[in-house]
Amino acid sequence: MKKIILVLMLILLTGCAGSDSENVVNVYNWGEYMDKDILKDFEAETGIKVKYDTFVTNEDLYVKMKKGGDSYDVIIPSEYMIERMIGEDMLQKLDKEKLENLHNIDPKLLNMDYDPDSEYSIPYLWGTLGIVYNKNKVDGEVESWDILWDKKYENEIVMLDSSRDSIGIALKRLGYSMNTKDEKELEEARNLLVEQKPLVLAYQVDQTKDIMVGEEASIAVMYSGDAYDAIRQNDNLEYIIPKEGSNLWFDSMVIPSNAKNIDNAYKFIDYICKPEVAAKLADYVGYSTPNLECKDLLEPEMRESEVAFPNLDELNDMEVFNNPGETVIIYDKIWTDVISE
Repeated sequence: MKKIILVLMLILLTGCAGSDSENVVNVYNWGEYMDKDILKDFEAETGIKVKYDTFVTNEDLYVKMKKGGDSYDVIIPSEYMIERMIGEDMLQKLDKEKLENLHNIDPKLLNMDYDPDSEYSIPYLWGTLGIVYNKNKVDGEVESWDILWDKKYENEIVMLDSSRDSIGIALKRLGYSMNTKDEKELEEARNLLVEQKPLVLAYQVDQTKDIMVGEEASIAVMYSGDAYDAIRQNDNLEYIIPKEGSNLWFDSMVIPSNAKNIDNAYKFIDYICKPEVAAKLADYVGYSTPNLECKDLLEPEMRESEVAFPNLDELNDMEVFNNPGETVIIYDKIWTDVISE
């Protein structure tokens, strides 16, 4: 009996040791933001298994990471959330000597205000925020955020289920900064969104593209990559950046402080920075790549698209989101008020 127990203990210990040493990288990314063939190719090339989860908003990601229940090796937040996580010691500084393909990234998209020396983050994709509308359902040319408050389109408008984006739109319409911390301006934005709510068909993120492609709505707030992909599927759709200005956003790869498979995290980030991989990713998701060396590898339709690759010098009043600090409490309360009204 003692021998049997000893053998069973050895089997259990061996099994535990095997699970601890499993060659994996745990990745946490936005929904609809990865070509799964890229993950398969990475696994085949490196022998590292990718465990891949998705989130819907930066706030969802933050809450999950803050709880600390799950350990991820690579996460892909937006700029203001990266700034916040740096401030709360939730991210590791990067050893750039381990990133052989870093030279492929456009220097203009490095050293941004949210990470001044690019110590913590490597750009993954970037884009703009704007309006997609159906030319057959909307009268005339769309130029302003005002159309989102036009009663003519009641139950034909889809807004983003995202506090920063939707509140930012209201602030821009009012002539304020998307990064304001002024409580009076934020209250005005809240009232504007409450006023708009009866016109809104739905507050969505990932499903918005399908709604517009299927012509279930006339107007939607969308990120440029989703807009580009929707237009590829339905040529009745058009994308514009409103004249009042909008958000210029960046999603970047970072390594959390509690990451367990750090070497594999570097291998994954470096793999995404390969030109052929970056091109495949951009073609699949429709978002702008920060990888300069992959431009010639993109499909001509995308390479020449002003939706996918806008001329930043021609865009007016574009803002990158900053970390709102303690004002995040006000932003969260506003969005709760709007959704629950």
